[in-house]
Amino acid sequence: MSTPSLEPSTTLQPLPKSSLFKETFRIFIKSKRAVFGLVCALLLVCAAILAPWITPQNPYDLLQLDILDSRLPPGSENGMGTFIYLLGTDGQGRDLYSAIVYGLRISLIVGLGAAFIASVIGTTVGIASAYFGGRVDAILMRTVDLMLSFPSILVAMMILAYLGKGVGNVILTLVILEWAYYARTARGQALAERQKEYVAAAHNLVISKWRIMLKHILVNCLPALIVIAALQVARAITLEATMSFLGLGVPVTEPSLGLLISNGYQYMLSGQYWISFFPGIALLLTIMSLNLIGDRLRDVFNPRSLS
Repeated sequence: MSTPSLEPSTTLQPLPKSSLFKETFRIFIKSKRAVFGLVCALLLVCAAILAPWITPQNPYDLLQLDILDSRLPPGSENGMGTFIYLLGTDGQGRDLYSAIVYGLRISLIVGLGAAFIASVIGTTVGIASAYFGGRVDAILMRTVDLMLSFPSILVAMMILAYLGKGVGNVILTLVILEWAYYARTARGQALAERQKEYVAAAHNLVISKWRIMLKHILVNCLPALIVIAALQVARAITLEATMSFLGLGVPVTEPSLGLLISNGYQYMLSGQYWISFFPGIALLLTIMSLNLIGDRLRDVFNPRSLS
């Protein structure tokens, strides 16, 4: 796509953000799959935020649990007959619906937290590498290449085996694994933006390098980075679920969706499928909705789709 030539006097004017957002949203909602993914994602986020108010039980409160209610099938009443276990219970007697909603909260905190921190670090590295070039670019990109060459699962297992379980440790591990993806994408976009006329106009006006990188180059790199972020949140949640399933992720006192699936794995052969099945469905919906949003954003920000 050819980039329109901008005069120096108009290059540094702010973009019409409101109209740009409306146009992007208008194109986004043309896809039914994307709308479905967006609605699912919003519902899941709202459920995670409102967990204490929409669940009949706090799965973290041992005083609310009864071991006699363990592994009850869906639709069973609790021991006191005060509410119904809509999705059954797990091996600890926790209401599975409540455990899934609270577990969804942990999974989203890990995924969104890791993606945000990794995007800040990776974007900074990528834009600085493209802007300064030379030895700085060579050193930073060789580091990125080294990070991308290792298998993610293997690196995550090694780091978590050393750090131990915990939400903070999982987020740190995912940041180490993901920042290089943002750096590579940001560098590619920044290299293209650096050659454009509005950057030359900014140099002629003696604007500082950091202001050029942050206010001008970064702004025009955001579409590609937003797409990467949507997909990387789903990837982070998947990696966390895998680590928790293997017993290296979050502790049992703060179960994520992956850990809930792992807790029910031993009961699958005895016919108590619901303990792993329903958390698996929740994890599937979460990852699918984020991928649908990311795929649509990639199409929306693709210049050919806008022509």
